[in-house]
Amino acid sequence: MPRAFITGITGQDGQHLASFLHSKGYDVYGMVKGQSNPHVGAVLEEMPFIEMVPGDLADLPSLVAALNMAQPDEVYNLGAISFVALSFNQAELTANITGLGVLRMLEAIRMVGGSQNNPIRFYQASSSEMFGKVRETPQNEQTPFHPRSPYGCAKVFGHDIVVNYRESYDLFACSGILFNHEGPRRGIEFVTRKVTNAVARIKLGLQHELVLGNLDSKRDWGYAGDYVRAMWLMLQQDVPEDYVIATGETHSIEELVERSFGEVGIDDWRQYVRQDPKFFRPAEVDLLIGDSSKARERLGWMPEIDFPTLISMMVAHDLQVEAAKAGIEL
Repeated sequence: MPRAFITGITGQDGQHLASFLHSKGYDVYGMVKGQSNPHVGAVLEEMPFIEMVPGDLADLPSLVAALNMAQPDEVYNLGAISFVALSFNQAELTANITGLGVLRMLEAIRMVGGSQNNPIRFYQASSSEMFGKVRETPQNEQTPFHPRSPYGCAKVFGHDIVVNYRESYDLFACSGILFNHEGPRRGIEFVTRKVTNAVARIKLGLQHELVLGNLDSKRDWGYAGDYVRAMWLMLQQDVPEDYVIATGETHSIEELVERSFGEVGIDDWRQYVRQDPKFFRPAEVDLLIGDSSKARERLGWMPEIDFPTLISMMVAHDLQVEAAKAGIEL
């Protein structure tokens, strides 16, 4: 059975990827930092097939030990300080984990190696936030980077060091430049889930207001379950390359809000929404939309869940969760 090692295993993508790889017959190993990660229990309850391994992206020896323990065929580096707004307040930590963590993992892979006939294959989770103040629309693999946050800057370093190690050491290392991808497993701090959860709570009478920042920002939103398929496909190719993964459609945050309220039958959504300057970023990314032609042609990848279906799925999930917590029958 092939073996996969996933950092960021308790996050949205880590959970989706673990489930997908398990269905493909993989032994799945997930890296967790320390002994008190509050999400580990819930993840293992849903996916008991995952074997958790201790490790820390800030500590190279722990990564070497983790790889020696798991002996993986494939490594998926999804671990990061991934909340863009937080990166402005914790810029150094973001650079250390999101940026230098990639370098440490590549070094660990170079040291552990795998067998000569079956070297470890490496996937890096790059981000559309690297494009930032975009130079062209839509963005593809050749579009120059102009990040607008410490998170974006750290991701650019991670992306570039993957290219460097691929070219310097002939590692099978590639990056997926994934545009925004969401779903019911998304953290509550991210704007999509913040919106769908608030809408559910407002519908149930548990909350009376949704406070947001910029409603005009536009993003290319897809479903996380679709995007982890692309990660796996990249590591099944004969040659390692980088790919943009996106839907090719863009939607504003205002459209996200309007559609989410519409899912619960609320048309006059503006009475529930307030903008607060504290939620505006110091440097905003106004528009992101990806051109995934290369992935569609070479990987045969296509998104299956469209934007309306994604929002409907998320609102329905949050209605169920919030109603259960409050003891409300739907």
